Amino acid sequence: MLDNESVSRSSDRRQWVVSEDERYSLGDLVSGVTNDLATLMRQEIQLARAETMEKVSQTTRSVVWIAAGGMVAYAGLIGLLIAAIVGLASFIPLWVSAAIVGLVVIVIGYLLIESGRNKLKNMSAVPERTIASLQEDAALVKEKVS
Repeated sequence: MLDNESVSRSSDRRQWVVSEDERYSLGDLVSGVTNDLATLMRQEIQLARAETMEKVSQTTRSVVWIAAGGMVAYAGLIGLLIAAIVGLASFIPLWVSAAIVGLVVIVIGYLLIESGRNKLKNMSAVPERTIASLQEDAALVKEKVS
């Protein structure tokens, strides 16, 4: 196996530094590359998991806005029902004012619902950073193999 003292990986240059007096068999080199690829894949999976959790969190917030909009719209419906009752039992100006308040509350609820829907539409479920990292890794491997 590759020895940490004689072989080190430079994070800035991304290349192997091997002392000149050391010789490694093809099996040792393939084993080292295999271990590095396994580590890389584990890190990519961790990145994808973190990015997916971030997307789930954003989706949850948008759904909460939609639910809040639904509750506000429901309150508007109740206001309109009260306006109808008061309108039948009282003066018209009271009914008109209750109807106006109910309509305003419904409009606010609609705006909240649309805001949440637009946030969901504009959000991508694709883990962009993970894909970019994988493409960078593939380009690095192609460069080193060539």
